[in-house]
Formats: sequence, structure tokens, C-alpha cells
Amino acid sequence: MKLAIFASGNGSNFQSILDAIENGTLQATVELLVCDKPGAFVMERAAAAGVPVFSFSAKDYSNKEEYEQEILEKLKSRGIEFIALAGYMRLIGNVLLSAYEKRIVNIHPSLLPAFPGKDAIGQAFEAGVKVTGATIHFVDAGMDTGPIIAQQAVEISDGETEEDIAAKIHQVEHQLYPKTLQQIFEGSGKIFYHGSTVV
Repeated sequence: MKLAIFASGNGSNFQSILDAIENGTLQATVELLVCDKPGAFVMERAAAAGVPVFSFSAKDYSNKEEYEQEILEKLKSRGIEFIALAGYMRLIGNVLLSAYEKRIVNIHPSLLPAFPGKDAIGQAFEAGVKVTGATIHFVDAGMDTGPIIAQQAVEISDGETEEDIAAKIHQVEHQLYPKTLQQIFEGSGKIFYHGSTVV
């Protein structure tokens, strides 16, 4: 499976996907990193792994359609079959949703539908919940509203800091994301999108 990863920051989930490919548990190749924050550390990870990068600033374009059209051209030129969002902090628009229907997934650090959007870990911490976690879902036009594929809970213990919770969630994410991607690529498991099994 020819995979593009979209990321905006540190890129720890990007790295976990690369590591899973390297150790043989994920049958894919990462053909492109798309990054909307030039200089983000994920770009250094990509360079170290020899993964090509398309980096852009949204402010350099007149609208979302314009920059997504350029992204789409880059994806097509590399034969990208599937998109994994890994800390990409922009909503996906119609250009990419239409071209990659049912082939874009995202990982989010909460048990959706709880705590969507930015700073989900901070939201959970402030709310004082005892359980949060990680969710992998198909991407639609909304903010973390697409059909859920996989979730894993993380318990929050008394006295844990926001940083402690983040570390526990990231540990779960780094295992859950590559495993779930492999299940999607194999068409195995009960993975549904609007009632249809993804194969």
C-alpha cells in the first residue's frame, strides 16, 4: 500500500508507522509526507528516513481548494493509494475527500465523540475524566466526526499530570495506529464505513 502521511508537528505517529513498516508488521511504503508547518520536527524524521516531503504554508494560497489541488497533484504523481493523518491540524476539504473517499483516516487522542478538536488531552484533563484514550476514524468534512474504526481506552490515575496522560496516550497510539492500518489494508476485522465493509 502506497501511503502518504499528513502531519503538522513532532511526528511521533509518523515515526511509529515507519517503525512498523521496518519491522514487518505493516505492509506499506510511506511515499510522501505532507506538512503544513515548514520546519516542523516531523520533516527531520522524514529526511532521516528518506521520505519525500511536500511542505506548504496555507497563507501562501488564496483558499483551501487551491492548496489541496496542489497536494492532490503530488499524491497522484507518487501513486498514493491511502492517506493517514498523524497530527495534521487542518480540516480536509472536498478536493481530497472526493479523490480519496474512504481512504483517509485520522488518529485522535481521545475516545471520540468526547473531546474533539484541538488539545483533546488538555480538554480531558480539565474535565477530570477517569478514562480517555485514542480513536482511529475515517475522515469526513467535520471536525473528528467520521465513522470510528478503532478505539483504545487509557485510564487516568489520581495525581497524574497532563504530561503523564499525554505520554500514556501516545504509547497507545503508537501501537494502535500501525496495527489498525494493517487491518484496513488487509480488509480484515469489522471495519465499516456507512455500513459497508472496507476491502
